Amino acid sequence: MKSFYQLNPEEIFKQLGTSTLGLNDQQAADLRKKFGENRLQDFKRRSKWSILLAQFLDVMILILFVAAGVSFFVGEHVDALVILVIILGNAWLGYSQEYSAEESIRMLQQMSAPEATVIRNNNPKKIDAGELVPGDIILLEAGDIVPADGRLIEVNSLKTDEASLTGESHSTEKITTVLNDDNLVPGDQQNMVFKGTQVSNGSARAVITTTGMNTELGKIAGMMETIQQKTPLQQRLAVFSKQLAVIVILICLFVFGFGVWRGQPVFEMFLTALSLAVAALPEALPAVITIALAQGARRMVKRKALVRKLPAVETLGSVTYICSDKTGTLTRNIMTVENTEAADGLNDLLLAAMMLNNEVRFSGSDELLGDSTETALVKYAIEHGISHEAADKNYPIVGKLPFDSERMRMSTLHRQGNQWILFVKGAPIKMMEIFSARYKNDAPDLLEKNRSSAAAGLRVLFFGYRIFDTEPELKNDLEKDLDFLGLCAMIDPPREEVIAAISECRSAGIKTVMITGDQPLTAVAIAVRLGMIKEGSQSVHTGAELGKMEHDEFQRETENTLVYARVSPGQKLEIVKNLQANGEVVAMTGDGVNDAPSLKQADIGVAMGITGTDVSKDASDMILLDDNFATIVKAVREGRRIYDNIRKFILYVLSCNLAEILTIFLAPLIGLAIPLLPFHVLWINLVTDGLPGLALVAEEAEPDVMTRPPNLPEASLFADGLVIKILVSGLVMTAASLFTQYWTSQKGYGVPTQQTAVFTVLCLIQLANALSVRSTHSLFSAGFFSNKKLWAAIALTVGLQVAIIYTPFFDQVFKTTTLNREIVSLILIVTLACTLAFEVSRFIITRMSKTRIKKASGEAYSD
Repeated sequence: MKSFYQLNPEEIFKQLGTSTLGLNDQQAADLRKKFGENRLQDFKRRSKWSILLAQFLDVMILILFVAAGVSFFVGEHVDALVILVIILGNAWLGYSQEYSAEESIRMLQQMSAPEATVIRNNNPKKIDAGELVPGDIILLEAGDIVPADGRLIEVNSLKTDEASLTGESHSTEKITTVLNDDNLVPGDQQNMVFKGTQVSNGSARAVITTTGMNTELGKIAGMMETIQQKTPLQQRLAVFSKQLAVIVILICLFVFGFGVWRGQPVFEMFLTALSLAVAALPEALPAVITIALAQGARRMVKRKALVRKLPAVETLGSVTYICSDKTGTLTRNIMTVENTEAADGLNDLLLAAMMLNNEVRFSGSDELLGDSTETALVKYAIEHGISHEAADKNYPIVGKLPFDSERMRMSTLHRQGNQWILFVKGAPIKMMEIFSARYKNDAPDLLEKNRSSAAAGLRVLFFGYRIFDTEPELKNDLEKDLDFLGLCAMIDPPREEVIAAISECRSAGIKTVMITGDQPLTAVAIAVRLGMIKEGSQSVHTGAELGKMEHDEFQRETENTLVYARVSPGQKLEIVKNLQANGEVVAMTGDGVNDAPSLKQADIGVAMGITGTDVSKDASDMILLDDNFATIVKAVREGRRIYDNIRKFILYVLSCNLAEILTIFLAPLIGLAIPLLPFHVLWINLVTDGLPGLALVAEEAEPDVMTRPPNLPEASLFADGLVIKILVSGLVMTAASLFTQYWTSQKGYGVPTQQTAVFTVLCLIQLANALSVRSTHSLFSAGFFSNKKLWAAIALTVGLQVAIIYTPFFDQVFKTTTLNREIVSLILIVTLACTLAFEVSRFIITRMSKTRIKKASGEAYSD
């Protein structure tokens, strides 16, 4: 079945049962019952309470509730309150993000036109746009919002602004001619108008073809029902939480059962098992992650990237594909004259024509107002020494013939002394039709210049002129027998910083894809200039080509295609889904309503802050305040830094927790007393683990952060040797703690002194561990004193530990005793030995891990 753009008006009238006289009231009422109202569907939303309740069903949150209960039970009310604050803070954060995400469709609904001028009963009348039905004849004027999709039947210099639908900023010339091509995307359907777009120039009459959810805007609203994607971090934490829950339960049961079996008091072992449960649970993890993401978000704002949803910060570190719009993101969104070529001796006259043959207006601040192509011409003339005042004085305007889509040219008539001169500019093919006969031999050369420029992505305009001795009547048939004045080639040039950004993406294992509504030649030319593809690359597809593919073929081609041109909103969404189905983590940029579904579907949606619509911003995770692709790459670097720092915290806290568990478990096995009381474990868990751990999220990025592959979403948080590092660090600290207890017991010190010594040595070697995990390289490679927050946390923790040992009041609370110089010296020596052991083990494990990764990845990221 043919599309409406492929039918002539008579065929459409017959299909829809209407005519140029429009419908009568009864016909409209009957059709409204059949098709429904011309409104976007108000999708069922989740209630605020259901969104809020869902925040408390995460496994980690449930574990933390248990930890809070345990803390209350053993009398650590402050610890329990801290955990509850963490839970409530995270719940509120998740709630606000999910509730905000559901506002996108409401924004779409606000784009509908409130009223429309329609022909009813053969008379024009204004009605609520929601009452329109297929078959209605509507009248459009400049400034109107198109109320529904329609086929144009009459136009008068009609232009519509379809940027919100197609993503392209220039106005679209409209025609009534039948278009015969199949599978044209909305941006190429020049004889159609679309709901939600705006009439920028002229007037028209159109027959409504589709209404409500069947319009292009309605289809986009339907696609907005995309399931919200979980970020890679959320996926990893979900797995981590379940694994940790099982491990914690098993450890607690085993320790309790083993202690009771050895004859330890049941209640004492119960408290010990509970303290181990609290020690094993990294309850600071949600807070650390939130703080890490919030700090990253603040840093990114300074780099012109505004994060709307905190998990997006980390998601960027896992991105494998960045699908970017062209106009304004990869390019400057400013049409620029690349070169001109004037006829012999007529360069000044060409510049005068560029200055005067247009609709550009000068504001009070000398800002140029008008079509971007024409403002580029005027700016070029100014830059080459032609002022508007001088040109207007030399060639005062007499009249003009505006541009229209049939002639595809514009003419202005000027007085030149005692003569009159006609300047004409337009599309090369149309201009060749009106050049004088003596230029026919030059036609092949001129058209070849046009073709070569177009192949380079340039938009070419030809200029002509004609001189009259008497003032002619200004009408269309005056445009003939022109002399060739010159040509002008223009382009929206790529941003210089984007070239380096794309190169950095390549070294980071990230593929960059251009998805644009612009013409294929222009898209390819810009991609070549940016270094995205090589000259003659076959990794390019148009929307029309995609429309002819079967789903499986489309999905296969997605892996190899780097440039898409003239694609529809549905195809953009399908591209993102195909990449995700292939296991990729996708960042998608966009600024129009047409981009909203794909922004929401993508793992991270990036909207434009300057040119972006409210709908696209509301559907996004991040907004570029400068609309610059290079800013995304800076954000990727920040995302990788955040992920690295979260892994550093996990390494730190789990290795410390492991040391606490093993120390308590192994000490009785070798004939020693229980080395730590529940109060000691809770204190270490809250202060010694927490404060330095929070400071670790402020670490600077590793030197190789953008020269390694992305963090794969299916990879565990414990990938790349993290488990081995945790085990080794935990065993080193366990050995140090047990040695300290064994030494003090052999020296004849009592159990309280032994426990105080183990309590203190664990505190200090965990701080040494915090320094060690700062970098995957040497302790000194990251700048020994560069993380001032970490050193402040260490100083505070050491101060508190000293106060606990040497203040009588705390001796009573924590059941500690004062340590003499001999024990303190031992503790310092053990701490130094552990620091050296951490460094040696980290070096060996990192070298082994890098060798394994290099062998596994081969040359996968060398391109």
